[in-house]
Amino acid sequence: MSVEPKRRAQLVEATIHEIGQSGSLDVTVGKIARRAGVSAALAFHYFGDKDRLFLAAMRHVMAVYGAEVRGALLVCSTPQERLSGILRASFSSCNFRADVISAWLNFYVLARRSQEARRLLSIYHRRLASNLTHDLRPLVGDRAPAVAARLGAMIDGLYLRYASNPDDMTGQTATDHALTALQNELDARA
Repeated sequence: MSVEPKRRAQLVEATIHEIGQSGSLDVTVGKIARRAGVSAALAFHYFGDKDRLFLAAMRHVMAVYGAEVRGALLVCSTPQERLSGILRASFSSCNFRADVISAWLNFYVLARRSQEARRLLSIYHRRLASNLTHDLRPLVGDRAPAVAARLGAMIDGLYLRYASNPDDMTGQTATDHALTALQNELDARA
């Protein structure tokens, strides 16, 4: 890896960590740069401003999530296995950790004032809904979009629950809740 991609990656990781540590976007580019071992000027050179740096961090978070979902789907053969894979990826150790959850929560806040963040969040929501709906359709028919919306909201809710009380939630307990909710939806199909 050449120097620029390596420095960008360090800044992205440092951004996620600093937001996780502070719990908000009230971190300075200087503090992020120090954690990454680079100058604030270099961070500004690569990203332009703090919002763009944070958006790059969220693109990274989403790329990791997307890779985990794709990996889970590769080993699944039935719609129900695929749905379970998506839910498990949502709460994997790479995705369901304190700093990433804090980044997600702050991303939702940023999306209220940033058109680019809102666009990126909308892409995430559409992809999740599409993946869930695709595999729900053979199982629940026309109810698939509504069930997908409920499962997506439940994923967000479990992230919020972890953020408000991390001692009560682990990736495994979140996965268990999600899989139970999925099974309840499938059992209600009749």
